[in-house]
Amino acid sequence: MRLVGKVGVIGAIAAATVLAAGCGSSGDNKAASTSTTTAATSTAATATQSKGRECTADDIKVDGGFGEAPKITIPDDCDPPKQLIVKDLVPGSGPGAKAGDQLTMNYTLVTWSNKKVLDSSFTRGEPFDLPLGAGKVIKGWDQGLVGVQQGARRLLIVPPDLGYGAGGRGIKPYETLVFVTDAVKVGS
Repeated sequence: MRLVGKVGVIGAIAAATVLAAGCGSSGDNKAASTSTTTAATSTAATATQSKGRECTADDIKVDGGFGEAPKITIPDDCDPPKQLIVKDLVPGSGPGAKAGDQLTMNYTLVTWSNKKVLDSSFTRGEPFDLPLGAGKVIKGWDQGLVGVQQGARRLLIVPPDLGYGAGGRGIKPYETLVFVTDAVKVGS
């Protein structure tokens, strides 16, 4: 879904809403979690039948290597996580990104509820530029991309309170988002 010029979903929401920057992620291959669950997220989660456990990063299947459009498969046997999940699928090299660094990223976004690709910079052939931690993207990106190294492929599972909340611009209310991101460039 191409919403505004060359920017896509991430930039379109940034133009509509400036979100506060966050921090925290893990540079290792373990899932890292940061966030608190809002009442709206809890309400949305209880509106559907629970599968008995929350999904982890290891439950999400990602096919394809760095630089290729990934195929993302979300399972049917677990619930969307209520906290931000961050996992490096392919390691990068060099210094990890910090607030204020300029990033050039490729990404594919799959929405949890229908398990379909909603947006992908890979298909447009245009990576996305952002200043990390400046509130120009969703909180899940500002928090989940801290520490990413150039050349890394990172999985982000973003709960609604760190994504698009009540929705809009093609995103359903209280939608969990699954991104696979490639760090094309870290730093200026």
